[in-house]
Amino acid sequence: QVQLAESGGGLLQAGGSLRLSCAASGHTFNDYAMGWFRQGLGKEREFVAAISRSGGSYYTDSVKGRATISRDNAKNTVYLQMNSLKPEDTAVYYCTASATPSTIVVITNRGDYDYWGQGTQVTVSS
Repeated sequence: QVQLAESGGGLLQAGGSLRLSCAASGHTFNDYAMGWFRQGLGKEREFVAAISRSGGSYYTDSVKGRATISRDNAKNTVYLQMNSLKPEDTAVYYCTASATPSTIVVITNRGDYDYWGQGTQVTVSS
């Protein structure tokens, strides 16, 4: 079992930046590929960014060039840095982990993740 705890959300202004953190506990962190999803009010949960066990990354088109996902295996933490925030970035952001044996795969499919955090609210005002 892996427990995930997100932090770093809040109320921000358009054009600003944020860094979300997700602390993992309960298992060897670098055994997991990690990802971030988000869910706006009344919307489906959607993929935002993912990072493989070896550090490869992938982003959804709407955040490419504005977001950076990273991981610190020594701290059992994955981060999502987002710049140039837009009101449409408003959502609950969820951290997720996949117990994949591959060190290079980047996982974008929600159904391929095994563990989820409780989420952190990000609200971007115009």
